[in-house]
Amino acid sequence: MNLSRRGLLGAGGGLALVGASAISGRTQAAGLPEAPTMDQATMQPPLFPQSGPDYQPVVTLNGWTLPWRTNGDWKEFHLVAEPVVRELAPGMKAHLWGYNGQSPGPTIEAVEGDKVRIFVTNKLPENTAVHWHGQLLPNGMDGVGGLTQPHIPPGKTFVYEFILQKSGTFMYHPHSDEMVQMAMGMMGFFVVHPRDPTFRRVDRDFVFLLNAFDIEAGSYVPKVNTMLDFNLWCWNSRVFPGLDPLVVRQGDRVRVRFGNLTMTNHPIHMHGHDFKVSCTDGGWVPEAAAWPEVSVDCAVGQMRAFDFVADKPGDWAIHCHKSHHTMNAMGHSVKTYIGVNMKKTAPALKKIAAGYMPMGGSGMGEMGSMEMPLPDNTLPMMTGFAQFGPVEMGGMFSVVKVRPGLAADDYRDPGWYKHPEGTVAYEWTGEKLAEPVRSSGPDSGVKATEFRAVDPRTRPVKAASAGHGNH
Repeated sequence: MNLSRRGLLGAGGGLALVGASAISGRTQAAGLPEAPTMDQATMQPPLFPQSGPDYQPVVTLNGWTLPWRTNGDWKEFHLVAEPVVRELAPGMKAHLWGYNGQSPGPTIEAVEGDKVRIFVTNKLPENTAVHWHGQLLPNGMDGVGGLTQPHIPPGKTFVYEFILQKSGTFMYHPHSDEMVQMAMGMMGFFVVHPRDPTFRRVDRDFVFLLNAFDIEAGSYVPKVNTMLDFNLWCWNSRVFPGLDPLVVRQGDRVRVRFGNLTMTNHPIHMHGHDFKVSCTDGGWVPEAAAWPEVSVDCAVGQMRAFDFVADKPGDWAIHCHKSHHTMNAMGHSVKTYIGVNMKKTAPALKKIAAGYMPMGGSGMGEMGSMEMPLPDNTLPMMTGFAQFGPVEMGGMFSVVKVRPGLAADDYRDPGWYKHPEGTVAYEWTGEKLAEPVRSSGPDSGVKATEFRAVDPRTRPVKAASAGHGNH
């Protein structure tokens, strides 16, 4: 493996590399790079390049970037597949599987044309393998256990070696007992920067993966056989209010990249700005073809990136637009009680269920402000507070905080936005408003032109017409 990059390219575009192979023996094992670990669930500072081509490093939402070492003309990384404990939000932890102490694993970051060598040590109780989703590489490095390589047995280390043939937005995940291992949280981001540092460069670049778990209240381990009825919809194995904000300097050009490893699609919507879809796991969208959106759908196994100019200061929501995906620990068998007066039944129910609280008769928003007793290790369906009260959200929900005057590398939470005077929606306390005119029904015979203007201090009336007033 001491061939030069030119020699490798001359031997068939880098495809002369051998398949993923086992590392064994004391001499070889002694040469393994360090495997850094992280037990913090907050966003870690980006790793700026110290040599080679310049690039704007990414910031992993509630995560970190895996350090590497240089060995000749190779960049060497070390992933450790292992059981981990991940705090989904304050008050709830999950016993998952991941990499280097976390789920998802650390982001791998490199540059187009780099030769990367990735060591994978298996500390799981079963076989594993790693697929480099979206990468163009030799077949034997693709990471499908049994098909392109032997599975990595517990206690063994395998090595993957390939040249990064294109820049873009990618991820890694197992292709060995995939249903169990991804349901347990095994995945990570993989960003390849362009060799030309001016190509599509942005000022801030955020990444996260969409994943989901089904964890019963009071338990710690996800159900691995769940197909659709997940109760915790996550970004990087975190849920609101445990998700870090995306802190942005006003005027910055910003990129947000995400990949979907759940069992359903997610329309990701950002408030306050429109954006252009700039990249997928298949490659860059030509600038002339990038299309404007305020929501972009991401199907299972896809990756999307969008760019925008953060020219509007404020605290702007960013979330999945499927309403059940912005809730936590939701029970799918809960009855609907809207319109039901439960005051009569509450005393009887309290006798057999101490602490029972009647709710839901007027909607579920009250849950956002109620501090109800909960089972151990679970979260309220709707939670989180901001400067104006309960946010009544959960799951896939965070905030893009756009502020003027931040330093280029300042990602600290600036607190809540200070709105200029007169720019916040407020309660009307002036003159009583007129009752709105309501249609009597589709067959009432009333036409819009039959309504006439009236003094706003009186109830509006409509011109006489024939119709069925009881409909």
